Amino acid sequence: MSGTQSASRRIKSVHDWVSERVLLALMTAAASNLSQRYPRKRAFITGAASGLGLACAEILAREGWQLFLNDVDLSRLSVVAERFRRDGALVTTVEGDVRESLALEQAIDEAVREAGGIDVAVNCAGVAWAGPFHSSTEQDWRWVMDINVLGVANASRAVIRHMARGPGGLIINIASAASFCTGSHMSAYNASKAAVVALSESLMQEYAAYGVKVLVAMPGFFVTRLMETARGSEKTLSSARKLVEQADTSAEQVAEAILWAAARGDTHCVYPEKYLWLWRLKRLMPKSFQRILPKILGRR
Repeated sequence: MSGTQSASRRIKSVHDWVSERVLLALMTAAASNLSQRYPRKRAFITGAASGLGLACAEILAREGWQLFLNDVDLSRLSVVAERFRRDGALVTTVEGDVRESLALEQAIDEAVREAGGIDVAVNCAGVAWAGPFHSSTEQDWRWVMDINVLGVANASRAVIRHMARGPGGLIINIASAASFCTGSHMSAYNASKAAVVALSESLMQEYAAYGVKVLVAMPGFFVTRLMETARGSEKTLSSARKLVEQADTSAEQVAEAILWAAARGDTHCVYPEKYLWLWRLKRLMPKSFQRILPKILGRR
């Protein structure tokens, strides 16, 4: 190896080390600010065994939050919880499918009894379907809508009953940039995420007087395990997997941005910033946006 190559590797190693420490500091600051808003620090997170749910849990755990972690994959969830406990975090695992409203309601009731309440609920559980609309079936749509929309509604309904009767709280619903960047071959997924935005905005209006805050997050592509359970056309799924794998944004970065937005009291979080101008453009010029969207997506 030449001296130049060796020096380049050392520089990259130092850069990676510094970047990791900076990100860790930012994530800690985001959780710390949220802790100031909710000093009892009790959170319920769905889809917590991987991806964005896990990233949010990791940030809050470092700040000493009491965590109730839900996921349909109990084996993976148990591994995550055990790792947290070894690091001193107070964690309770909650097995269950967000489509089962009664079981989810009972789980949140139990969490409230154990902790005395829930301050923050993060609804991350979700799935994806991709392919031409004409090849989708009613079963495909029910699967996506039941998890992505009804799952969020079920979790929000279960926790909001307690928040509205007490000092309030915060609900963070994870939608997607797909809610406004509604490209082709993702109709069911796009529609489900747009529904999450509409649901979240409705809850903002309906429960503000009860001290319940709502934030809806609309992240763009980031590295996640979402595609592991995705269904649909293999050709479209293959393209989607490449976009996820090549994304230059991590779940940790998205989680940090969302928790920062939550700590500020924001109602919407679009991240990374390059998606923010697209969101604004669509709101201001919807017809023009639809015309240029295929060109924008074609460059990604």
